[in-house]
Amino acid sequence: MKKFITTIKNIFAIDDLRVRILNTLGFIAIFRLGSYVVLPGIDPNQLTSNTEGIFGLLDTFLGGAFSNASIFALGIMPYISASIVLQLLTIAVPYFQKMQKEGESGRKKINQITRVLTIIITLAQAVGFVATINSEAIVVNTTLFTISSMIVLTSGTIFCMWLGERITDKGIGNGISMLIMIGIISRFPGAIVAEALSKELNGALLFIFELIVLFFVVMSVVMLTQAVRRIPVQYAKQVGGSSLYSGQRQFIPLKVNAAGVMPIIFAQSLMFLPSMIASIWADSNETASYIGATFSDFTSWQYNVVFGLMILIFTYFYTAITVNPNQIADDLKRSGGFVPGVKPGRATSEYIDNILTKITLPGAIYLALVAIFPAIAMLFGVTREFAQFYGGTSLIIMVGVVLDTLKQIESYLLMRHYDGMMKSGKLRGRTENIAMVS
Repeated sequence: MKKFITTIKNIFAIDDLRVRILNTLGFIAIFRLGSYVVLPGIDPNQLTSNTEGIFGLLDTFLGGAFSNASIFALGIMPYISASIVLQLLTIAVPYFQKMQKEGESGRKKINQITRVLTIIITLAQAVGFVATINSEAIVVNTTLFTISSMIVLTSGTIFCMWLGERITDKGIGNGISMLIMIGIISRFPGAIVAEALSKELNGALLFIFELIVLFFVVMSVVMLTQAVRRIPVQYAKQVGGSSLYSGQRQFIPLKVNAAGVMPIIFAQSLMFLPSMIASIWADSNETASYIGATFSDFTSWQYNVVFGLMILIFTYFYTAITVNPNQIADDLKRSGGFVPGVKPGRATSEYIDNILTKITLPGAIYLALVAIFPAIAMLFGVTREFAQFYGGTSLIIMVGVVLDTLKQIESYLLMRHYDGMMKSGKLRGRTENIAMVS
């Protein structure tokens, strides 16, 4: 405890870091305040909460802003969707590939296109959002309300995007990811209180056991996020003037879970299609009715088997499009580096690809288990609100953002020659000499 208090003092002793943390807290407070400002023309007392399916997922990411019908009801999610689309385009379309290789000017163009696409997506989603609002809650003319809501929701999303960029520039951590994490974690106090109240007096021991299981689940997700397979790289000796410099030995860190949370997001988006399609014929076809009911229940074994298989497929797919062994091999060759025992060029590319294929399988399997663990927790009596913190998209995002933020704080402390956040179990990257080749 003394070590922790000393670290906090060291953090606030650094002027730049203290200002960044306070700026971040201020921007987060503005974001949370906007989540409770209801859209003009809505009676909040008549709102009905729709937390099923994709709406429940959105409401989790937005910290209740969706169900509150606030001006931030769509939050940063349209920007995330636009970013994913642009990321896929830079892989599949030569025009965007060329733009990405143009350096800073190319990144500015891609950012501008992303912003324009965000506005288009927000306008389209705003129409759908208005359609989900209970008509009894709308107190003005429907046409006027739809137009005004589209403008306000789009402005709210642009403002959230601006807040995220300000956190990145003036605060600590990645701003966009930080806003998503804050939306998720804002539901945790209420979820844990609801879980505690749902247990009777003799269920106190069970509640403590649930917290212990949650702790170990979080630790396992941390391990999954941090796990890497290090490929040794040797650099040739260099001559500088009259001196001979010995070659350096570094590492290429290949993540076990290189795809991050994206496979779960892709799979979860597609898992709504079976029930939607089956609902068209549900009234006249018993099979369609059964399929619709089965895939509407995310605790059913059929849903989770299909969900897990899709995560496995998307993990390999997303890893393949984000990690390019050919490019890594070419960059190594140009910089005079080589993997010991492997010929430069194509042989190195095949070697890296082989290792990546092997380490992706256990990572994909564990990612699938993490994704379906909330459903397993619910089968054992955990409430739905609390079960979502046992895995899935929410937990992986929270762990990833917290680790990234801690690494940034750690770097500030080390620059000022202070001890890091932890005396033991140091964050990866602090003491290891790792060369990221991309």
